[in-house]
Amino acid sequence: MKTKKLILLMAVMALAVLTGRAQDSLPRTFEAKGNPIFTDKFSADPAALVHEGKMYIYCGEDNGDGKWYNMPNWQVYSTEDLKTWTEHPVPLKVNTFEWTKHNSSWASQVIERDGKFYWYISAEHANGTGKAIGVAVSDSPTGPFVDARGSALITNDMTTEYTDISWDDIDPTVWIEESGQAYLFWGNTQCYYAKLKDNMTELDGEIMPVELPDFTEAPWIHKKGDWYYLSYATGWPEKTAYAMSKSIEGPWEYKGILNELAGNCNTNHQSIVKFKGKWYFVYHNGGLFKGGSYLRSVCIDELYYNKDQSLKRVQMTTEGVAPVQSKK
Repeated sequence: MKTKKLILLMAVMALAVLTGRAQDSLPRTFEAKGNPIFTDKFSADPAALVHEGKMYIYCGEDNGDGKWYNMPNWQVYSTEDLKTWTEHPVPLKVNTFEWTKHNSSWASQVIERDGKFYWYISAEHANGTGKAIGVAVSDSPTGPFVDARGSALITNDMTTEYTDISWDDIDPTVWIEESGQAYLFWGNTQCYYAKLKDNMTELDGEIMPVELPDFTEAPWIHKKGDWYYLSYATGWPEKTAYAMSKSIEGPWEYKGILNELAGNCNTNHQSIVKFKGKWYFVYHNGGLFKGGSYLRSVCIDELYYNKDQSLKRVQMTTEGVAPVQSKK
């Protein structure tokens, strides 16, 4: 029995050493072979950021036996052409926030303001009250990031007026107006928004509900011309729907389904960005070998507009997207 325990201990220590070496070997560069983009580990809830000629994708790492969510940290990848990607060292872990429970690195988004990068995250609160939203900050898009507040920005007790569940405060997304006013959107079963102060770490006013049909989770804001687009996960298993408005504060006009059920996966979490002249829809599915609803993988396909500026339904592909070149 002692021999078996010793062998097990040695195996665990060896795995820890290998994991450490793998992390020490980062950043590493590789070429995408289609969808999913990242194939050596599982990745979920992608949030894309375009900054200084690069696209960055921030995502949680799915890890575990595939029977439930086990997400110990977030990851960041970058590319200049959508073909050659760089995986950077882990920039943020859920235990960076002392108020969180481990392995709950859920959906998030990074946004830049005045040379600093703010990472809005959702995680399980350690006090047992449910899900909460926090924010980390860094001087670099690849981190390392540190907790910007020392406490959660949004906690469950702040939204009990609208729902009686403990998991509605998740999936943060931030939009900054040309005027400089920042908005935080989030939610599960009920979508919310609130203004942020210039410091990006405090609310600037009351929390407001957003009325959307069959809203599940995963709001994302983007803008083209005069139109704002609010895309979100709908139903269960989830599809992606969207609404349009001429104002960031609504009202929002529901426009229909944008993305169908993601293969082999209950959830459907998206981000939408313009990169080097084209629009892209970044999402996850369960398409890798042994993948599934709790072992997901990031994908990317092009997004197209109709003449009336509504969105064409996304065509999910295994081929992925073609490389892009910088405009001269």
